[in-house]
Amino acid sequence: MKKSLIRMFILLMATFVVISGCSGKKTDSPDSAQGGGTAADGGSSKPVQVSVFAVQESGIDIPTNKFTKFVEDKFNIQFKWQINPSDGAKEKRQISLASGDYPDAYLLTAYIDEFSQADVLKYGQQGVLIPLNDLIDQYGPNIKKAMEESPEMKALVTAPDGNIYGLGAYTECFHCSYPNKMWLNTEWLKKLNLQEPKTTEEFREVLKAFKTKDPNGNGKADEVPLSGSTEDFGVRIIPYLMNSFIYDDDRNYLTMSSGKVQSAAITPEWKEGLKYVKSLYDEGLIDPGAFTQNAEAFKKVGENAGAEILGAGAGMHPAIFVNIDPGNTRSAHYNPLPPLTGPNGISYATHDAGGVTSGAKFVITNKASKEAQIALIKMVDYMFTPEGQTNAGTGMKGIDWTDPEPGDKALGEGVKPMVKTIPTKEGEQPHNAGWSGMGHFYMPKEYRDTWVQGTDIYASDGYERRLYNATLLYQGHEPKEIFPIWSVWIDPTEIDEASMLQTNLKNYIEQNELQFVTGNKDLDKDWDAYVKGLKDLQLDRYLEILQTAYDKLAK
Repeated sequence: MKKSLIRMFILLMATFVVISGCSGKKTDSPDSAQGGGTAADGGSSKPVQVSVFAVQESGIDIPTNKFTKFVEDKFNIQFKWQINPSDGAKEKRQISLASGDYPDAYLLTAYIDEFSQADVLKYGQQGVLIPLNDLIDQYGPNIKKAMEESPEMKALVTAPDGNIYGLGAYTECFHCSYPNKMWLNTEWLKKLNLQEPKTTEEFREVLKAFKTKDPNGNGKADEVPLSGSTEDFGVRIIPYLMNSFIYDDDRNYLTMSSGKVQSAAITPEWKEGLKYVKSLYDEGLIDPGAFTQNAEAFKKVGENAGAEILGAGAGMHPAIFVNIDPGNTRSAHYNPLPPLTGPNGISYATHDAGGVTSGAKFVITNKASKEAQIALIKMVDYMFTPEGQTNAGTGMKGIDWTDPEPGDKALGEGVKPMVKTIPTKEGEQPHNAGWSGMGHFYMPKEYRDTWVQGTDIYASDGYERRLYNATLLYQGHEPKEIFPIWSVWIDPTEIDEASMLQTNLKNYIEQNELQFVTGNKDLDKDWDAYVKGLKDLQLDRYLEILQTAYDKLAK
């Protein structure tokens, strides 16, 4: 993942947590406050020594962090940290495991690095990672309760052999779960007296008007009707447009029909979708840079130093391409465009688990003593409570968050507000009071909805409400059947093969998308050769592996 994308995602996670909040369903338990200690008596005057490999984010110093001190006192732990910066964290983790010189536990940040399902199975079955089942049963009442309330979470962390070798980040970010949104310049619509487009052809006409009718009023033909970026999930323009022809998951290009896994990228509907995108490109309605530029370049289009030039931008949220700082009037010009309806009545929206990860960000190794194992699981169990998750992810109560006041409104409609963030004052240094992504564990939608949000969706304290409201326009547009790529466990003997096939097929599909749209390949003359290329890359074998994994999950 490129540095700019990591920075963008960290900013987005800050939006999740600081502005709106992320934690878990209400899982308080009388046992949640119990401290660490020895295996025999559950407590000891001498702190338990625990070595932990950790990833440190910008603005956080883990050893001096206020939450670190809090959990050390609460669970009678003395940490021996192995601190790693975000850059290179994955490589250092792999080196530590390969060398055999690894710590008692790994505590990672899911959007920077975590153990993949393949890693979990590999190191779990080698005995490097210990099963957490018994520890959770004995010392993790809140983890157990979360698994009961969110059975899909239990399925995510339970390996095919029945063991739980690690815990991931269960982050039900509502606005992230419909990532491929389109943000339209509604000020330009008003100026040109245009209606919001509802179909693919109406969208074409709006883009034409943006290109030719000088909506920014500077007398120059400098408008960019539609742009996007190539940097990962949610910012590419093709998925939003393709969803008017066939479902585009923007990852593995899979569809489901009656429980059967299929490829969308070889269908006639996919070909028709590419023809539509190509026609927009040929008419000069799509910024050529949308197929080559990174996040910074995309934002330069949205934040053009002179006149406002962007008509529509693809992105999970508008801060990707336009500043949302107080006083920036341009941000409010961009509002969500619901899924368009294609010529055959199709109107899909890409939908996924919204931040839920299938790997593990917390594991305990076979180096940990029994006392360390108990202390660690109790600590993580605390982070499965609303208070613990908020203190860990956002910062300590009284420093970064507090109780709501009369009149405060929660993010969710009709939901009782539970947590209110304390805004950082201008010029104030980071409080270093929470672990941010390293502390994200159990954050279902029900809890996120209880965080206080401003009612002005264009103000900084109402940004999450703006995204929430926008996502409601996409909710329900997903197909009835979606392949749950984030929750299937592939047979350990087939993981390496599936990973290689997935990479090769994804790259081939996306390379050919670009070639077809830009005219380097002809959709009529070269289509059959393209399909043959997918077959040669063993598309059928890849689908077979996924079908087997899906059938096991379904049972």
